[in-house]
Amino acid sequence: MNFTIDHFNINVLDLDKSLVFYEKALGLKEIRRKEADDGSYIIVFLGDGSSANKLELTWLASQKQPYDLGDEEFHVAFKTDDYDAAHELHKEMGCICYENPEMGIYFINDPDGYWLEVVPIR
Repeated sequence: MNFTIDHFNINVLDLDKSLVFYEKALGLKEIRRKEADDGSYIIVFLGDGSSANKLELTWLASQKQPYDLGDEEFHVAFKTDDYDAAHELHKEMGCICYENPEMGIYFINDPDGYWLEVVPIR
């Protein structure tokens, strides 16, 4: 029996704002969407166009308060082929929340406060 990672889910308060952020910051584009008939949720899958991995954004109509992200110890990591250009873009966007130059990595925050790690392709 084999398993492969299909997607990682995060819940978002403002789906449109998140879609704009993920496309601008990481180049992720919507590949599929599911909406509840009663309007209670919208699920959007984003892809990078080059791998099978997906990020699932879930919007719940009932959620009015920001999500409790705990101690922010979990994150999703993204590899980039142009680390310097990515860093400059994220600096301009004002979304860099932590840098570790010794490790050669940094983190950005999405609109809901989720940490996203950016690493160079090694």
